[in-house]
Amino acid sequence: MGSTNQEIYLENKTISLYIKREDLLHPYISGNKFRKLKYNLVQAKKEKKETLLTFGGAFSNHILAVAAAGKEKGFKTIGIIRGEELKDKIAENPTLQKAKDFGMVYEFVDREIFKERSSPKFIQQLTEKFGDFYLIPEGGTNELAIKGCEEILTETDEKFDYICCSVGTGGTISGLINCSKNSQQVLGFPALKGVFLREDICKFVFKSNWDLIADYHFGGYAKVSIELILFINDFYQKHKVPLDPIYTGKMLFGVMDLINKNYFPENSKILVIHTGGLQGITGMNNLLKQKKQIQINVYD
Repeated sequence: MGSTNQEIYLENKTISLYIKREDLLHPYISGNKFRKLKYNLVQAKKEKKETLLTFGGAFSNHILAVAAAGKEKGFKTIGIIRGEELKDKIAENPTLQKAKDFGMVYEFVDREIFKERSSPKFIQQLTEKFGDFYLIPEGGTNELAIKGCEEILTETDEKFDYICCSVGTGGTISGLINCSKNSQQVLGFPALKGVFLREDICKFVFKSNWDLIADYHFGGYAKVSIELILFINDFYQKHKVPLDPIYTGKMLFGVMDLINKNYFPENSKILVIHTGGLQGITGMNNLLKQKKQIQINVYD
């Protein structure tokens, strides 16, 4: 399954900008989650596993995607969720409620305990409680996920000089780097604060034609501003492309800002990757409504 490249018209610019609509791959397993889960699901079947277990936060795209994939492919699913306070608020959370509707069973854990999610001791405790399962890390990034993300770019994308994507755990950009041409520059826009991402990406890539632009995280993961929301709403009005506020919205804000600052040489051809995540808009709007702030409006 592939996705289409949609041109974004830029006034008074020699630069051409296209967006790869990976968000259209699947209603719930969209964007990079579709790519990351593809070969993990194949491996889980190969190992004759019946249950998928993974980790995530309150509005995790990954949690919903795993739940939907499990429902579609015949797996039981377990979600280890950060924050015990969410246990009695599932019905108020559109992401968790939908994943539950798909059959996902939850284990809500203290935030300090959640930090140990990769430790052998914690994994053993989960095995003792839930039995045998196929483990998918938080965000879905592992070698099989990167293999899936290496299929995002196609031969028709070889004409682009720059490939841009948002960065969470580093899996998507690693796949893009590995399948890019040496003549292309891959730019990642982290949604999180911190320099640890560069080290994580280096574990999976074998090229040097990439860089991280860390100026557009808007305060860190899941943090937004009025400026960002206005940009997302305006972008939809102009181009009819919905953007999520956690990942792709920040990345495209950064790309457009860099274009306006003449970061890219004249006649550059830029391809930005839409990694999905639109399901999180409802939850974010609920939070914005509580704060009496402007909301994201990307649907007619």
